[in-house]
Formats: sequence, structure tokens, C-alpha cells
Amino acid sequence: MTKIPAHRRKGGSVEVVDSKYAVDLATQQSYSENIFLFVPNLIGYARIILAGLALHYMSYHPKYCTLLYCLSCLLDAVDGQAARALGQTSKFGAVLDMVTDRCTTSCLLCYLSSAYPTYALFFQFLISLDFASHYMHMYSSLVTGSRSHKLVTSDVSRILWYYYNDSRTLFVMCAGNELFFVALYLMKWVKTPIGFSNPLLSQLTWPEAVAFGSFWIFLAKNIINFVQLWKASKILVGVDLAERAQAREAQANPKSK
Repeated sequence: MTKIPAHRRKGGSVEVVDSKYAVDLATQQSYSENIFLFVPNLIGYARIILAGLALHYMSYHPKYCTLLYCLSCLLDAVDGQAARALGQTSKFGAVLDMVTDRCTTSCLLCYLSSAYPTYALFFQFLISLDFASHYMHMYSSLVTGSRSHKLVTSDVSRILWYYYNDSRTLFVMCAGNELFFVALYLMKWVKTPIGFSNPLLSQLTWPEAVAFGSFWIFLAKNIINFVQLWKASKILVGVDLAERAQAREAQANPKSK
């Protein structure tokens, strides 16, 4: 039987466990196989730059801000396709993508908290739910040996399986959720009514119309966040129970292998 080096172990897709060894590998990687320079990761860096520029313009130039923010979000649909097409999928890229999404949306929600102080607590709740849901889901995926947080089986959650395994559903949910927040942002700047003849809609602006239309996607997306948080919590508790049972068995039978 092949002996496993001290800095490596078997288990799921993760083999490198020694942090110093992992750092050395990353430092010594060749230019032709530099994961930092993979095309999807370069797209990820571009997304960060675009999001940073959007934040710069957010308080005084809504057109530039909206254009840059939406472009950053749309590139989110491109990096995954590029990774699969070029054979450049990576754990670094997956985490970079998730962190960029969470931070970009959170920054916009922070601005909305100041723009709509009455609803600041609501926006803070959305930030907390988003981070907690995705962090616990990512961690539960790691401890169960999954190669990706998007690899959810239908027997764990049919909702999450459909959400992560249907690219169209994932795109519509993420895009619609961001569209709702962008519409709320633009509502502070656009005050000219569309001009509907209906008295109930006569004062409706186009950002308000977009917000009303995308609200239901926003609502569905955050329900999915609740489901993801709950399922991840149950997985982690199940892992704890299994480990505690194994520890009790080992304590009761110290000589057993």
C-alpha cells in the first residue's frame, strides 16, 4: 500500500492539509499553471475592480455606479462558463467568486441602510442572513468532503439541488435579487413618473416598477437562503453527532481498530 506523505491525507477532494506545504506549492507554481492567473480568476479580479469603482460613484453619480455595478454582477455568469470551457475550475476561484458576491452586495446594502434609515435593521438582517447562510453551507460542504458547495444532492434538499444545478434558475435568482437592490438605489435618484394614465400608477417611476417586478425574485432568493442555512445547520449537527458517537465507541473499546 502506498504511504501517504505526512503533509497529505485522503478525504473527499482535499488532500493538502499542511498550511506551510500549501503555501510552498502556491509560491512555486509555474507561469503555465498559475491558478492566480487562470482566466476565470482574472475575470474575478475585474469584477472586484468594477465593484470598487461602483462604490466610488455610488454617493454622487448613479449612472456610472449602476453601469459598473451591473457589469460586475453580469461577469459573475461569465467566469463559471470560462472555468468549465477552459478546464480551469479551482477552489480558489469558487471562493473568490462567492466572497466577491457577498462583499459587493453587502456594500450596496450598507449604502441602502443610510439611504433608507427606517429600514436599516432590515438591510442589516439581509447582510447577516446572506453571510451566515453561505458560510455555513460552504463549511458543511467542506466537512462532508464535497468538491464544491454547488454539488447538492436532491436527497439533502430538492430546493437547493434545483437552485444550484439549473444554471438558468441560479442566474435568474441572483440577477433578480441584485436588480431589486439596484432598483431601490435608483429610487433615491429618479423621481420622474413614467406617466401611466391609471390614477394608482400615475406617480410610479421606472425604478419603482422594476423594484415591484423583482421583489418576488428577491423574496424567493432569501427564502432559499433560509433553507440553505437550515440544511447546513442540520448537516453540521449530524456530523457532530456522528463524531461524538464514534468517540464514545472508541472510549468504550480502546483496543478496537
